[in-house]
Amino acid sequence: MADNTVIAPDETLDIPDFPLRRAAEEPFAPPPLVRARNAERELFRVRIWDGSTPWLITGYDAIRALFGDPRVSVDDRIDGYPHWNEAMRSTVHKRPRSVFTSDGDEHNRYRRMLTKSFTFKRVEALRASVQRVTDEHIDAILAGPQPADLVPALSLPIPSLVISEMLGVPYADAEFFQEQANKGMSRYATAEDAAAGAGALAKYLANLIRERVEDPREDLVSDLAERVGAGDISVREAAQLATGVLIAGHETTANQISLSVAALSQRPDQLELLRDATDPKVIAGAVEELLRFLSIIQTGQRRVAVEDIEIGGETIRAGDGVILDVAPANWDARRYPEPDRLDLERQDAPHVGFGFGRHQCVGAQLARMELQIVLPTLFRRIPTLRLVQPVDDLPFKHDALAYGLYELLVTW
Repeated sequence: MADNTVIAPDETLDIPDFPLRRAAEEPFAPPPLVRARNAERELFRVRIWDGSTPWLITGYDAIRALFGDPRVSVDDRIDGYPHWNEAMRSTVHKRPRSVFTSDGDEHNRYRRMLTKSFTFKRVEALRASVQRVTDEHIDAILAGPQPADLVPALSLPIPSLVISEMLGVPYADAEFFQEQANKGMSRYATAEDAAAGAGALAKYLANLIRERVEDPREDLVSDLAERVGAGDISVREAAQLATGVLIAGHETTANQISLSVAALSQRPDQLELLRDATDPKVIAGAVEELLRFLSIIQTGQRRVAVEDIEIGGETIRAGDGVILDVAPANWDARRYPEPDRLDLERQDAPHVGFGFGRHQCVGAQLARMELQIVLPTLFRRIPTLRLVQPVDDLPFKHDALAYGLYELLVTW
């Protein structure tokens, strides 16, 4: 097995610390060093918080290949797995397996338990509800004081409402969920932070699953409760699946909404295109380009090699950590003409913002639908919307798992 221990400093002068910070003058672009390295090669070593040096995969072709390669595993218990922080590593043997941390048949088993809730039909059935909630929140913004902070006023509450409705969780508890979920997510979270947050969420959702075994409804928690009642899954496993969906289902989309507004505010021609679009296909294409341009998963999707892999002129050894960095892959000039240009009419530009292959985000269709409604509705209803401060001065989430904004003050 490959050695992932700390290498002497004089041997690793060209190995940068990861994650790297984005440039203040280009806050929507991947970090300059990552872009420069990616222009030369599709993967290279980086150093993470514990001193280990996993491979950072930045090229579009390489990342697509490895997303679908069974020789890389998402099992975070395997030695060499590049954990996000000390908190996540310390709780690895305390958390039950889930769709996010399993491979092969085990992964397929968990994924099947979620697909019913994320079918095209069930997601599309939420469109009218998402439109109503969006309009209500914009009504409140227009009736309120200026400037308004779009993060708590729009970006966070809408995805939280939607995922709460899909799960069957009372929205009144959304603030509790967000607080607990974020405890283990920051770059410097401790084991105590992670254990406290995960424990509180698991207890709450386990109790709700037990209730739905006896009183099922049309929601994801009830779907999982049905599996529990049939003996296909334990309450603990079901709670872990629901926790993962809850965390992934609101924070990511919220960040994408905020960043999209900020990026479009700098590009009035692109903003106008989205605002005035009436063809659903045009709106859908614009959202895909925003997802490509603003890759919010800035710390990569983590894997570990279980066999040797030859790729991009390098050899990834069994036991080497692997970080699939979708942001530079989505800006790869080998795949996209003028990747640094936001072009909402860009054609033939499939991105890897939701991953690729068997581990592609199960909630991708839900996120797309929310963005297709929230963004054009906001710009149509508040056509004079503008940022209060320059983009360079905005408080970006440089140290969070998902890139975004802590605050987005606007006026009109």
